[in-house]
Amino acid sequence: MSGKVPTPEEDRIRRMKWWHEAKFGMFIHWGLYSVIGRHEWAMEREAIPVAEYGRLAERFKPKPHPAREWARLAKRAGMKYMVMTTKHHEGFCLFDSKHTNYCAPKACGRDLVAEYVEAARSEGLRFGFYYSLMDWHHPDGARCAEDEDARKRFVKYIHGQVRELMTNYGKVDILWYDVSWPLTPEGWESAKMNRMVRDLQPDIVINNRSGLPEDFSTPEQHVRGEPDGRAWEACMTMNASWGYHKADDNWKSPRQVLGYLITCARDGGNYLLNIGPKGDGSVPDESVRILNTVGRWMDRYGQTIYGAEPCSVKSSLFADFTRKGKTLYVHLHSWPGSEWGIGGLRTKVESARLLPKGNPVEFEQSEFSLRFRNLPAEAPDAPISVLALECESIPVQDMTFVRKNMPRGNP
Repeated sequence: MSGKVPTPEEDRIRRMKWWHEAKFGMFIHWGLYSVIGRHEWAMEREAIPVAEYGRLAERFKPKPHPAREWARLAKRAGMKYMVMTTKHHEGFCLFDSKHTNYCAPKACGRDLVAEYVEAARSEGLRFGFYYSLMDWHHPDGARCAEDEDARKRFVKYIHGQVRELMTNYGKVDILWYDVSWPLTPEGWESAKMNRMVRDLQPDIVINNRSGLPEDFSTPEQHVRGEPDGRAWEACMTMNASWGYHKADDNWKSPRQVLGYLITCARDGGNYLLNIGPKGDGSVPDESVRILNTVGRWMDRYGQTIYGAEPCSVKSSLFADFTRKGKTLYVHLHSWPGSEWGIGGLRTKVESARLLPKGNPVEFEQSEFSLRFRNLPAEAPDAPISVLALECESIPVQDMTFVRKNMPRGNP
């Protein structure tokens, strides 16, 4: 007898198991906009005519196999998967498409998506394809909302390219749609398109930007969990731009990057952190420096992130938290000194250790607070130090109990 057919939710749990454990991925925005280095929206924001912008394809000359550099950098940083722009809003395709000549193989003689896939696989990383539904280059891209014939032509074009991506590169782990302007999900025929995707790639994970909920939500440039345990992934830049912007020096520090990663892991989400390679595919030095620092930290403390489960302990002036089972990890972004505490921890703590070596830490616990003693006066590690607390049960914090019940002074 055949086995039980899984429900849609059971199938989603199966497909997303690796994704929930991974927590940390690399986003790559690369295209013709990288050649001029003035932000990925330069074509629209500067109103550059299509014919003029299209000539950038003649200047798009990537160095040999830049994706191998990205994949090695992602692995060093502790990232477990990659997502690359196969077509951004500018309409230029980095893959070989039978539906247009506006693509990398026609411009530089190389299928850059194939190179990316090879690079990710060579480093043992999962990979996904970003694909923008909005298209500033295609003649029907803007008028498809008012002209039914244009809509049919454009949707046929989009579906055809998505089919190519799902057919020509073997097993694909993630499909990351972007910007569904100017059509509704019905106009895009998103349900039909995604059924095709799942028929071709039964293990794939799909985001929500075709206008349908699918597998996970995508808060952009901020960290915000989803209700009812829905999967989510915060996508963020390292400066203020997705594509290479040579004048943008608003870089996040490694501590900020790790803070966002820890918060995502605490609240049950993933963190997709972007690099914007230059036109030749090389990664800006500052991005490399930040990710190398993050990677050295992840070598020591990655066990506090990978596979982390939602954690209800959140209140502290100088720490954030992650959890795996009954173990609570205290991530100290501002080291408070040799003696300090965590208020409102209502779960009994059985032991405390200072990671990564696991040296025991002295503590005492009351019904209102957990107090640590005789810790180093200065931060033992940078940019974030970590304690591991073994608790009697899943840790719970209740600051309302503290406010209502903690003894007060006389008036």
